[in-house]
Amino acid sequence: MEQIKYYATQAFEVSIAWLTSPAAWGQAAFIIAAFLAAFYARKYLSQILEPVLSPDADNRSYLSTLRRFLHQFLPLLLPVLAYVFLGLSEQVAKSTFGAGEIIGLGKRAFMMLGAWIFVQKIIYSPFLKMLGKYAILPIAAVYTTGMLDPATAWLGSNGVSLGNISFTFLAIIRGLVFGGLLFWLGRWSNDQSASYIRSQEEMRAPTRELASKAVELSIFAGCFLLLMNIMGINLSAFAILGGAIGVGLGFGLQKIASNFISGIILLLEGQATVGDFVELDGGEAGTIVKMMSRATILETFDGKWIVVPNEDFIITRVKNWSDSGSGNRYEAEFSVSYDTDINKVPALIEAAVAKHPGVLSKPELPDCELRGFGDSGIDFAVEFWVNGIDDGKNKYTSDVLFIIWNTLKDNGIEIPYPHRIIEIKGGLPTQ
Repeated sequence: MEQIKYYATQAFEVSIAWLTSPAAWGQAAFIIAAFLAAFYARKYLSQILEPVLSPDADNRSYLSTLRRFLHQFLPLLLPVLAYVFLGLSEQVAKSTFGAGEIIGLGKRAFMMLGAWIFVQKIIYSPFLKMLGKYAILPIAAVYTTGMLDPATAWLGSNGVSLGNISFTFLAIIRGLVFGGLLFWLGRWSNDQSASYIRSQEEMRAPTRELASKAVELSIFAGCFLLLMNIMGINLSAFAILGGAIGVGLGFGLQKIASNFISGIILLLEGQATVGDFVELDGGEAGTIVKMMSRATILETFDGKWIVVPNEDFIITRVKNWSDSGSGNRYEAEFSVSYDTDINKVPALIEAAVAKHPGVLSKPELPDCELRGFGDSGIDFAVEFWVNGIDDGKNKYTSDVLFIIWNTLKDNGIEIPYPHRIIEIKGGLPTQ
C-alpha cells in the first residue's frame, strides 16, 4: 500500500506539473498535429494501396497471397504514421521546449493504439485474439504508463519454487505468453508443411505420411526446447522427471507406447495408408481418412468414424481392398426358372454385364457360373471386376442386378419365386 501511495503521489505531482507547464502544452500540440497529419496521410495512402493489395478472388498465385496478407495490415497505417511523424518532431520539441516527456507518452499511446487495432481488427484466430486481449493489451497499457520497467523488475525478483526448480513470476508469464504463441505457430506451420508434403504426388503415400509425422515431431520438439530457453529453465532439472516418465511408459503407458511404435511401423511398411479401404479381423471396415500417432481413423460407408488403435493393424489380420488401387472382384447372384434353357444364360448375362462402364475387361471378363439347383429355381452368379470399392454392394452390384433383370426379361426368361404344390390323395371329399 505504501508503494501504491508513493506512485499515486508521484503521478499526481507530475500531472499538476504538466498541466501548468507551457512546454507540456506545446508538446501536446505536437502530438495532436502528428495525429491529424497521420489521419489525412492514411486516407491518401489507403486510396493508393487498396487496389494494389486487392487481387482478384480467383487469383491464387504466391504474389497474390502475399498481397492479401499485407492488405489486412492496412488498419495499422494510422498509429504507425502518427508514431513516425511524432518521432520526427521529437527533436524539434526538445530543442524548443527543453523537454520531451509528453512526446514520449504520446509515442507510447500511439503504440497502445496500434496494439488495440492489431488485436481487434487484424487477428482472427480465437486463440490469438484471447492471447492479445489478456496479454498484449495489458502489457501495452502498462508500457504506456511508463511502469513496465518497475513491474518487470518486481516480477523478475519474486516467484515460486517447485522442488529444485524455481520459477519467477516473469518466467511464468513469459512461458504462458510465448508458450501459447509458439505452439500455435507450431500447429500452423505443421498444418502448412503437412499440406505441402501430402501434395507431392510423386512420393509414395506411406512416405508422405511418415515425412509429415517426422516434421510434426521436429516442430513441437523445437517449440518445447525454445520455450524452456525463454523461461530460463535448465533441462538438466528434468532428469528425475524424465526418469519417472520412463518408468510410467514401461508400466502404465505401455499400450500407448505400443500403439505409437505400431503407427511408425505402419508408415514404414505401407501395408495400409490413407485412402485405402480396409477390413479388420474384428469386423471394423472403412476407408482410412487419418493416421495419427496413437490410432487410425476409418470412415464407414454411412459416414461414421471408427477410431482403431494402431496395434490392431499389426497383431490382427487386415484385408486391404484398395492395395495401391488394384481392381476388386464382386459377384451378383440370381436364379432362373426350371423351364429355362440354362445353356443360353451365361452368354447373355456375360455380354450384358460387360457393357457396364465400370466393369473391367482385365484381369478377367465377367464370368457367369452355375451354382446349384435350388428349391424354386436354378441358381447362377456372375463374377465381375471393377476398379474401386462397392460401397456396401450399392455402387456396382445394384447396377449389375438391374442389368441381369432387364436381360432376362428381354429374352423371356422367368425369374422364379417359391411355389407350393398341394396333392390331395383319395380325391376331394363329397357331400
